[in-house]
Amino acid sequence: MTIQKKLTAVTAASVLAMSSLLAAVPALAASDAPAKGQGNGNGWGKGGNPKNAQEVSLQILGTSDLHTNFVNYDYYQDKISNALGLAKTGVLIEQAREENSNTLLFDNGDLIQGTPFGGYKVTQDPLGEDELHPAYAALESLDFDASTLGNHEFNFGLDYLDNALEEARFPVLNANVYDAETGENRYNPYTIIDKKVVDSKGRKHTIQVGVIGVVAPQIMKWDRANLDGKVVAEDAVESVEKFLPEVEKAGADVVVVLSHSGMGDETHEVGEEDITYQLTEVEGVDAIITGHNHDLFPGSYSELANVDQENGLINGTPVVMPGKFGSHLGVIDLTLVKKGNEWDISNEKAELRAIDSTTDEVAEQVVEAVKETHEGTIEYVRSPVGETTAPINSYFSLVKDDPSIQIVNNAQSWYVDQKRKNTANEDLPLLSAAAPFKAGGRNGGDYYTNIATGQIAIKNVADLYVFDNTVFALKLTGADLKEWLEMSAGQFLQVNTAATGEQQLINPEFRTYNFDVIDGVTYEIDITQPAKYDADGNTVNETASRIKNLSYQGTAVAADQEFLVVTNNYRASGNFPGVRNATETIDYAYENRQVIQDYMEEVGTIDPSADNNWSFTQITGDPNLVFETSAAAQNLIPADSGISYLEAAANGFAKYGLAIK
Repeated sequence: MTIQKKLTAVTAASVLAMSSLLAAVPALAASDAPAKGQGNGNGWGKGGNPKNAQEVSLQILGTSDLHTNFVNYDYYQDKISNALGLAKTGVLIEQAREENSNTLLFDNGDLIQGTPFGGYKVTQDPLGEDELHPAYAALESLDFDASTLGNHEFNFGLDYLDNALEEARFPVLNANVYDAETGENRYNPYTIIDKKVVDSKGRKHTIQVGVIGVVAPQIMKWDRANLDGKVVAEDAVESVEKFLPEVEKAGADVVVVLSHSGMGDETHEVGEEDITYQLTEVEGVDAIITGHNHDLFPGSYSELANVDQENGLINGTPVVMPGKFGSHLGVIDLTLVKKGNEWDISNEKAELRAIDSTTDEVAEQVVEAVKETHEGTIEYVRSPVGETTAPINSYFSLVKDDPSIQIVNNAQSWYVDQKRKNTANEDLPLLSAAAPFKAGGRNGGDYYTNIATGQIAIKNVADLYVFDNTVFALKLTGADLKEWLEMSAGQFLQVNTAATGEQQLINPEFRTYNFDVIDGVTYEIDITQPAKYDADGNTVNETASRIKNLSYQGTAVAADQEFLVVTNNYRASGNFPGVRNATETIDYAYENRQVIQDYMEEVGTIDPSADNNWSFTQITGDPNLVFETSAAAQNLIPADSGISYLEAAANGFAKYGLAIK
């Protein structure tokens, strides 16, 4: 789809009149037409405001992807962490309001799910019918003006979400999710806020701010079990364009879009996940708070066209993407000048402010708002479930078979093997797929599982499996199984055995949670071959074959051989190669995390050793392969692994070498 800018029709008579005017005013004729957001060229734009103009500085603040990180506390490590939490962001919010009283505050979604705090409120202390969800209580404590729904808001089902939203005391928006039966918007698509402001000369005004919220349509895949047949999700860009005229007709002087969608690129395909870039091209959108990628803007995305990092503009539109877990506050400053009955934007700038991780200072009202749930969560996650005879960490989970993945696969196989008794699938070979969920990447050098030898508590189970997924099983063939593994093998860049310089092993475009390790079979990954699929599952090398020696119980897997593979709802409802060909999908409606907990309680003491069912194919020559993982892993390198520590890197990472023999 091509997004067209709105054009003003100009009659022939108007053209003649304008030509006469320009001839009379040579200086004006020589000037270029202003870009989006650079004034209107009539003396009311940037740097041209008359002395008596009514000028207002409007500040828009934004958070995104809090994922129930409200208190400065790491529930997985069971300790205070000043690197996260809305209570830390709240300090920045209060400071910004002191700087400028003309301030609005918005949240961009992925709010009610993410840490054991969110799960506790679902399973251990269920939300009462008329109870204010602590997530919305946290936002209310800081006087948020509006929020939008992120994709993870749908993880617990529509009934739970409806209950959570019912008591929220500010608008929670979404414009692109519709009721499947009636075709009507399931949620409020937008709101108009009458913002009372004071101009530069102390005069009071009311500015109307329109706010539209959208979410990635892929919720229909990721939470299909919760949403299928109940709602439909439309394209996010088209939805914003649909409601813009309504918002403008309602009197909005300024329009803000809360886009729970990633940044994307210059090309738009209807229904795609990441579309914020396209929203910057839509005339009438004045500011955007985005997220979903857990990334930073200004900061990242310099490779895109028309990006102004210094001023936080993309295609002339101010944009903020404020990281994750409350790490940053997005700040958009708009200068508005009144012309007649309308307000023009004469200047705009966007920036991020990082929380201070060196102090314990917090916004105490946030801590107080969630105190009961926070304390209940801590007590809950400390409950013991078993013992481990050795440490469990995910530091090297991308380069070797790993105990943190092995335990998940063992537990999943144990659970489904019981459930399939006396069914048609009882005698099928049973496999299990799991991925390294905490393996650094965009989440930083401290985002790894690290469980010490000894007692395992619920917090450790949550550390092993951070998502609120449910168990699914897929019936598929050996040919499908190979394609599934070919997709997973896209985690690695192709290695040139003749090259002498450093070669990065890990593909930074590939999400670690897509690196599925499938237990129950053995196989090798030949990284001298190109990847068959890109990070989105599109075929890029039709004849490529990285998966070698795929075997089940010592015998080569046949293309038509049937298997039952345990996975989760996210993978089962997605579009992974191989997975999409499954002939049967079984939903067990039981959390993967709870399966791990049940397994540990059943076994008591576990041996976390990986069974080494996969490895890299031996490489000729001696290529210089390097990868990054946590700097904290340098003293935990497994013996005979071919891994060596090289040097420190940025953001808590370090560079390591890998020799494959």
